[in-house]
Amino acid sequence: MNRASLDKRPEEMAAMFDDVAPNYDLVNDILSLGQTRRWRRIVVDAVGAEPGQRVLDLAAGTGTSSEPYADAGVHVVACDFSVGMLKVGKRRRPDIDFVAGDATNLPFADDSFDASTISFGLRNVVDPQKALREMLRVTKPGGKLVVAEFSHPSFSPFRTVYSEYLMRALPPIAKKVASNPAAYVYLAESIRAWPNQEKLSGWLNEAGWEAVQYRNLSGGIVAVHRATKPRTAAAPTVAAD
Repeated sequence: MNRASLDKRPEEMAAMFDDVAPNYDLVNDILSLGQTRRWRRIVVDAVGAEPGQRVLDLAAGTGTSSEPYADAGVHVVACDFSVGMLKVGKRRRPDIDFVAGDATNLPFADDSFDASTISFGLRNVVDPQKALREMLRVTKPGGKLVVAEFSHPSFSPFRTVYSEYLMRALPPIAKKVASNPAAYVYLAESIRAWPNQEKLSGWLNEAGWEAVQYRNLSGGIVAVHRATKPRTAAAPTVAAD
């Protein structure tokens, strides 16, 4: 895959992530200047799952994002379409349930989870709006959704600097530390092409989630969106903080 596109082919995406699976977490730490782990901790706090609850961690990859839930006694299901990623995760954490699945057609029953979350994976889904509807379907009424995704820096001059880093600095760094540098060129382009915070809030609302809010991290490089599945059929609303 040479250019980022919102019309993605699932088999190409899965093959790309299979290829980078062995060093994926290490490379992410390097390219994010160590911020990835902080962002993931904030997501876990936003989900707020209690021991014994069930959490769907979608686009979980190698399970790095799933580990804090398992360590806290939460029954977490790490779901991803990259079998290569799941194999790496299962070797490291055999106690976690790793399930291969398509975000637009999840292999779970309605109302299966107390919360659903996806971190830095929604933009890689062929139909992200359908994925948001699928997560709504498998989440229990009153349950939470937390989405962490790269977004648009809120400070205009910083937005320009960030864009330059993505397209000029990130690929050369990836060539030195990644097994498939072209994959990280795609990732940089996909970040630039992704909708801003308000647009994603609108998608959540349209999918049927309510009480939609978001929090900017690192000046808007990342946004964490939160929402709730309605207990009734009442129309959801959008609010940003």
